[in-house]
Amino acid sequence: MVKRLRPIVPYIPLTIWSVVILFPLYWMVITSFKQPIDINRGISYVPWVDFSPSLHAWQDLAVGTVPVVGPLRNSLLAAAISSLAAVVLGGMAGYGLARFSYKWGPWRNQEIAFWFISQRMLPPAAAILAFMVMFRYLHLLDSVAGLAIAYTGFNLPFAIWIMRDFFAALPRELEEASLVEGATWWTTFIRIAVPLAMPGLAATGILLFIFSWNEYLFASLLAFESAKTMPVTIAGMATAIGTKWWLMSALAIVSMTPTVLLGLLLERYIVRGLTAGAIK
Repeated sequence: MVKRLRPIVPYIPLTIWSVVILFPLYWMVITSFKQPIDINRGISYVPWVDFSPSLHAWQDLAVGTVPVVGPLRNSLLAAAISSLAAVVLGGMAGYGLARFSYKWGPWRNQEIAFWFISQRMLPPAAAILAFMVMFRYLHLLDSVAGLAIAYTGFNLPFAIWIMRDFFAALPRELEEASLVEGATWWTTFIRIAVPLAMPGLAATGILLFIFSWNEYLFASLLAFESAKTMPVTIAGMATAIGTKWWLMSALAIVSMTPTVLLGLLLERYIVRGLTAGAIK
């Protein structure tokens, strides 16, 4: 009996942990189908048993009572542009730090790379006033372009740090062979290094996209009307007269859908990118 149960034992904590992880998602889904009276009268778990499902929250999103198309478009544009720009610029900077020797005063490559990643340690709230003044002067307040520029600046240090390690793990022999054949460093970077580092580029791009997609502080202060993003729209469901949990849950489902689909489409690149260099 003990021998039969032994293979099952490891799955018990995994099952419990899966329930803990997935239950908030389940709760969010069923809440989006509840009516206000169902939420206010107490806790209910099972549709058609504890409450009657309703599509009124989704109807409000469909007819435009609650704006969702504009914020979704703004979030997609700001996150996509900023993550792409950060990956391109960070990839070039990371490749340079991995393949060339730099000297900036007493600093060498390692110190320069650490200075880049140290910018992530700066609390965003400490820079928000400077961004507001600068963007007002440049007429970038309440614009997707302004958000994309801000997000690119925040994501760039992380992209440089990660891509430097990916390029450093690539074999130098392939690039040296390309240089011997007469190719320039730029051609070698585009045709040799970038294809080999594509899993790392994809994994980094996904992470940066998620960072930008979920950003709230700068989106709430720099984009207050026409460039409003999904996190700001979701937070707007908490009003002075109460929180509209049914609408907040529906908006949260809509907000998480693009990142889930993107992760599923690029799953093989993410796995290869995150495990690159783990086995020598």
